[in-house]
Amino acid sequence: MKQYLTLGAAALVLALTLTACGDKNKEGSASKVLVKVNGAVISSDTLEWLLKEQLPPGTPVDEALRSKARDHLIQRETLLQAARKSGLDKDEAVKRRMEYVRDEQLVNAYLKDWMEKNKADDAKLKAEFDKRVAAAGDTEYKARHILVDKEEDAKAIIAKLQKGAKFADLAKASKDTGSAVTGGDLGWARPTTFVPEFAAALATLEKGKFTLEPVKSQFGFHVIQLDDTRKTPGPDFESVKGQLAQGLQQEALQAYIKDLVAKAKVE
Repeated sequence: MKQYLTLGAAALVLALTLTACGDKNKEGSASKVLVKVNGAVISSDTLEWLLKEQLPPGTPVDEALRSKARDHLIQRETLLQAARKSGLDKDEAVKRRMEYVRDEQLVNAYLKDWMEKNKADDAKLKAEFDKRVAAAGDTEYKARHILVDKEEDAKAIIAKLQKGAKFADLAKASKDTGSAVTGGDLGWARPTTFVPEFAAALATLEKGKFTLEPVKSQFGFHVIQLDDTRKTPGPDFESVKGQLAQGLQQEALQAYIKDLVAKAKVE
């Protein structure tokens, strides 16, 4: 879930600084003293937290790794003391940045907790899977297209095709340079991979036919030819379950945040 730590490594660096700072002078703490740096205590709890935070689950922790983490905390505490001695902790810009990072860590922890408590169950995932499979259909299309900026240019291309010009030859002038070199060929794809206007026009064509009117989309004007169709089995639910769960959770999270902001009193 670390992808939700929106400040990334920089936030974690400052968070670790604050954590190490929190151990200072806790002589009577229940935490075991790992090491003292100029009298400031770094606890063994901090070391364990650092290892858990930074390492993937299940990673074996040997003494060499613990020693490396210990050296890291000693270096950090030494630098922290030097920074305080320099007076930078009183600098307004630095204080504001530290406050921002502190609050950002709380926000990230809250979002992580929310997502843990709001996972989609299998029934909801299966319903969404069936809905998407139905929308995608069981047919793939092998199509070609020529993309131009102006409607009149698209109409001129259609006129040339009606007079016997080869689609692949005319496609060399397409704005879509990726498919232009292959005669406009887009390969096999389901309609849902195309923009709605393109998909709708494609569904009306018979094999070997091209659109008799330009198809307008956000990219320009298309002339489309359908080369072939084929029936294909849909994806297996279990194979996409994880990806689907992640997508639904992200959608739910964004909706939740949007709702919170909408209900907030902003003056």
